[in-house]
Amino acid sequence: MEVFLADTEATERFGAQLWQHLPDTCVIFLNGDLGAGKTTLVRGCLRAAGFTGAIKSPTYTLVEEYSLGDRKLYHFDLYRLADPEELEWIGIRDYFAKGSLAFIEWPEKGQGFLPPADKTITLLPAKQGRLLTINDCPAPAKNL
Repeated sequence: MEVFLADTEATERFGAQLWQHLPDTCVIFLNGDLGAGKTTLVRGCLRAAGFTGAIKSPTYTLVEEYSLGDRKLYHFDLYRLADPEELEWIGIRDYFAKGSLAFIEWPEKGQGFLPPADKTITLLPAKQGRLLTINDCPAPAKNL
């Protein structure tokens, strides 16, 4: 699916609509250059979920955690990650429990330490706004 988003408000609105269709447990990889609107999209999801507090990019903190009733939303930004093994040191596996939603910016920097994505969202500059592409990821084959 491809959607043209004219501005920040349109990106937040799309995030709010996305929230309505996400399962309780989900991993979403976010792709796009710096300033592409990844955090804005997450902000739209959080506002639709009823979160009223401050929402900031986890560029310097690596992860921001939001409690949404019985659910958790984790917003990761791996841009400054020097080595994917650092994710082991923060206990990355603990973040992907049942009832948690994880948005991961710059997922390629965590390769080998992240679970597979359920969805991949890419934001690219287009005309005066951005083009958002969303793809469901196939389930990994199980070894029997």
